[in-house]
Amino acid sequence: MSTTTVDANAAITQPGGNTELTGKKPRGGAGKVFSAIGIALIIIYCLAPFYWMLVSSLRPDREIFENTWWPRHASLENYRAVFAPGNNFLRALGNSAIVSISVTIVALLIATFASYALARLEFRGKGAFLVLVIATSMFPLVAIIVPLLKNFSAWHWINTYQAMIIPDLSFSLPLAVWNLTTFFTQMPDELEQSAMVDGCTPPQAFRKIILPLATPGIFTTAIIVFIGAWNEFLVAVTMINDPKMQPATVMLSKFTGSSQFNTPFGTQMAAGVIMTIPLVIMVLIFQRRIVEGLSAGGLKS
Repeated sequence: MSTTTVDANAAITQPGGNTELTGKKPRGGAGKVFSAIGIALIIIYCLAPFYWMLVSSLRPDREIFENTWWPRHASLENYRAVFAPGNNFLRALGNSAIVSISVTIVALLIATFASYALARLEFRGKGAFLVLVIATSMFPLVAIIVPLLKNFSAWHWINTYQAMIIPDLSFSLPLAVWNLTTFFTQMPDELEQSAMVDGCTPPQAFRKIILPLATPGIFTTAIIVFIGAWNEFLVAVTMINDPKMQPATVMLSKFTGSSQFNTPFGTQMAAGVIMTIPLVIMVLIFQRRIVEGLSAGGLKS
């Protein structure tokens, strides 16, 4: 009996033992190599445009069309040109921040409550309603830009923040509702029931139990909404003609070179790099919060 027991234990502890006894599947080295190669290719594909934009922003005007991997004479003159007093780019960044933050906050507030109600309530036509919600975000903006311009002109909303915030909300809110509804649906109803058994009211159960667990979905949705509002161009260029109210996307497109027919590619590339930095910082911050939310909100079996 002792010999049999020792042999069984050895089979379990041996690295090359039977997979049925150890319960572990063999992991091939080739699979790891292919996975690493695939991840590297995806990273290169995603970062290559940004790298070329960064390199082009460091090239002087006389070297802007060169194809070297790094500029021969790297210079910050394009970045100085971006913040020249005549461009008002710093004010444009502020306008973009105001619009993007406003759209993100309002969309999350409305979408959180609406999504929770859609996830918990059962009514006829619920699936069709959710399909209709996501379908509204797919409607082409160019098809309604003229009616929007006509209405906003009648309401004296031209050159105002609400002329950019309201259209952005109409397209970001359906996507936020769809994402958060899917997230809330995955949470079991027993969470609220257990909280109410312990003495919580329904609003307290939602605030103290559901919202902390929903942190990953909320911050992921915030990333999507903020990026969409930050990069919006068509509504802003149509509704805003006052340089003091234009966001950064519109201001970037109106940069002028040393002459009428000179396009300042280097300056535009530098402005693009500057506009990308807040998005990168926000994604990094939100990723950390998502990990914290997953760790803090994990359920123990």
